[in-house]
Amino acid sequence: MDASEAIDRVRSIPLESIDVSDSTIFRDDTLWPFFERLREEAPVHYLAESEYGPFWSITRFGDIKSVDQNHEVFSSEGGITIRDPEEDFNLPMFIAMDPPKHGDQRKVVSPVVAPMNLKELESTIRSRAGAIFDELPRGETFNWVDKVSIELTTQMLATLFDFPFEERRRLTRWSDVATADENSGIVESREHRRQELRECLEFFTALWNERVNEEPKSDLISMLAHGESTRDMDPMEYLGNLILLIVGGNDTTRNSISGGVLALNQFPDEFRKLRSDPSLIPNMVSEIIRWQTPLAHMRRRALADIEVAGQKIKAGDKVVMWYVSGNRDDDVIENPHDFVIDRKGARQHLAFGFGIHRCMGNRLAEMQLRIVWEEILARFKEVEVVGEPVRVLSNFVRGYSDLPVQVR
Repeated sequence: MDASEAIDRVRSIPLESIDVSDSTIFRDDTLWPFFERLREEAPVHYLAESEYGPFWSITRFGDIKSVDQNHEVFSSEGGITIRDPEEDFNLPMFIAMDPPKHGDQRKVVSPVVAPMNLKELESTIRSRAGAIFDELPRGETFNWVDKVSIELTTQMLATLFDFPFEERRRLTRWSDVATADENSGIVESREHRRQELRECLEFFTALWNERVNEEPKSDLISMLAHGESTRDMDPMEYLGNLILLIVGGNDTTRNSISGGVLALNQFPDEFRKLRSDPSLIPNMVSEIIRWQTPLAHMRRRALADIEVAGQKIKAGDKVVMWYVSGNRDDDVIENPHDFVIDRKGARQHLAFGFGIHRCMGNRLAEMQLRIVWEEILARFKEVEVVGEPVRVLSNFVRGYSDLPVQVR
């Protein structure tokens, strides 16, 4: 089906029935006509019935930004994804909290991405990226997601947590399990998911017990164990914050590393532009993050009646900000479906969010991607995608499980 046929098919659906929470449109990369129609005809769109209950979709750049910045009306309490938390397995985390608790807990771990710490981490990231690239097979097909994107980000996560390095792939698994639906193929059932997350808590509780009896250090677990607003967390809140830090440090960067390779293959003129001018890498990093938008949405709950773009949202309503749509809004971004490494204002995207919940690790993510591409250009003539990417079945994580490539 070509693009025009896809648009015609989407336009044949009654507007009130359009459901952009359907994970299959993300897996199949057929989401764009749905969001295009909503931006044009119903930028603040209400769906009365869905797998996740009724919800509003916010799809235009400006409206998303205004909702994200208005934490007084749009609350994060009760979860950040379109799927409601399980009442008997609720995982509080600071991104899903309102002030003042949100700020108090965020402040505990934010030093890990302070400028001085990032400067110290840069050489570690570079040496690890170089080692990973030097071991890649030349002229043979391999899965870039597994050998590069996952490996590099998981090594970084293990460092931030001071997690046993030989066990680091557990972090990848727990990240996947935490964001997986029962129909994703990652977990067999809700109970299976809970079981693995309990194992995560058990493992990290042992690390907590070690760190809490030591002098405070600069790793995330020590920060949480000694932080004034986090040291008395109950186990489920500890697990919730762990999941937040694992997913935040893993999914976003790993899928942007893969997405950048795919984008440069789909837009080969941009790769030639990069080759001729490597100084474009920092700007390209922002364009990768916009183009990929590794987390498709964030959700809020209205605390009061409010009007957004002419639509009356009532107190208690679920409101979903579709970052993935806002980052393709052609009223704000010229030719938004194109990947343009020297795009002006590339950093003005929605992927990190706005306001008090703006991604804490955005500078670390940008630094990792910058180093990755500096090291790629130093070693390879090209990274060629030689097969179709396999995308994950998720309306939250826009990611890949398989990206077959060859390096030369």
